[in-house]
Amino acid sequence: MRLIDATKYRLPLAAWVSILHRVSGAAMFVLLPLVIWLFDVSVTSEISYERFTAAFAVGLGFVPGWLMKCVALGLIWSFLHHFIAGVRHLWMDMTHSVTKEQGRSSAVVTLVASLLLTAVLGAKLFGLY
Repeated sequence: MRLIDATKYRLPLAAWVSILHRVSGAAMFVLLPLVIWLFDVSVTSEISYERFTAAFAVGLGFVPGWLMKCVALGLIWSFLHHFIAGVRHLWMDMTHSVTKEQGRSSAVVTLVASLLLTAVLGAKLFGLY
């Protein structure tokens, strides 16, 4: 009997996109209380909006501002990846694009688009422009 070494398998790119789609959805779900709090603080009043912007500038209690920005950047990536991967799945369902080549090319587009848009919005978040 021959044993199979599972560590030698390489997942295709489409599988990584599918796994990251689930991870990004879970991350958004787990961080939903933070998102609701941030939205509430940002729109309640001018004073609370100043508290909201200060959370990203100097931090919030024991959480430094750069960590808040990193969490926000993670949320940005989660949303963008989840949205683009969801559109990819809808497109594949509508057009019956189920070949290996189409799956790989749409996975590449999904990863590149989500990372590129995350980099652009991250640059804005960290004040590069």
